[in-house]
Amino acid sequence: NDFGGHQAILSGPAGGVVGYAKTSYRPSPGNEGANPMPVIGFDMGGTSTDVSRYDGTLELVFETTTAGVSIQAPQLDIHTVAAGGGSRLFLQNGLFVVGPESAKAHPGPVCYRKNGYLAVTDANVVLGRVIPDYFPNIFGPNEDEPLDLEGARAAFRAIAGEEEATGRSIEELAWGFIQVANEAMCRPIRNLTQMRGFDITKHALACFGGAGPQHACAMARALGITKVYVHRYGGILSAYGLSMADAVAEEQEPAKEVYGVSKASGGFDEEQDPSAATREDRLEHLAEKARASLVKQGYPEDSIVIEKYLNMRYEGTDNA
Repeated sequence: NDFGGHQAILSGPAGGVVGYAKTSYRPSPGNEGANPMPVIGFDMGGTSTDVSRYDGTLELVFETTTAGVSIQAPQLDIHTVAAGGGSRLFLQNGLFVVGPESAKAHPGPVCYRKNGYLAVTDANVVLGRVIPDYFPNIFGPNEDEPLDLEGARAAFRAIAGEEEATGRSIEELAWGFIQVANEAMCRPIRNLTQMRGFDITKHALACFGGAGPQHACAMARALGITKVYVHRYGGILSAYGLSMADAVAEEQEPAKEVYGVSKASGGFDEEQDPSAATREDRLEHLAEKARASLVKQGYPEDSIVIEKYLNMRYEGTDNA
């Protein structure tokens, strides 16, 4: 009864964050006393790729815009880019273009044998990264045929015949599209790390999703990452994470108060914090409401952990 539709948005990628956080965030073997290495989650599926960062705590954002709709509610900080196994490939004015259009599950890429569109998966098939012999015969109109390597090669051969592709083999074309897709997926990872002051080379890359392992090593090389985790059940890691996720009750209320007062020297003076008198009482009130909600759902009170947040902004600015 307490579940709202806004809580289901990006719930699959959120489950993936929990999944790789619980399976990849650990000290290195032989160095158990050290802090675990921060982890970048790389979830590449059929139509998009979701990336996130975990360093012991789940990173939250309090306002997002999805499909043009703004939502003001705490959510995991997940960045999505339109590049996946089903992203379509185009050669436009001599440029390699990947997506954002998708071949979708039906008809899918050319290699699905359903008169589909040339996609990233076809490039991986041509380059030998996806091996048809390792897949069941579930393709074609009657879902009883193997992946179509020759069909994918023929589709690239058609592009190779265009004037813009003169001098390139089908393998060179396929590799060019893969490089463009990889760079598109590296960009949000850099935004999560380097743009926020984190050293990207001191992170591990946890790849999952149906297509993640096909691209993980090339992306790690481009980013300077030296450790890659590939979960043996990467294709269902998001579902695993959903089953392992904690039950959460969130309570919040608006406040227009000043946090602390700057000293003349530019430091922070806790003794002159004008909001200190009421802030803790208000936070405790919200904590009690959240605790009561979880207890009502049947969770024992001694298993409940309270985390308090202040969503703040600098004085004189409009955004938190």
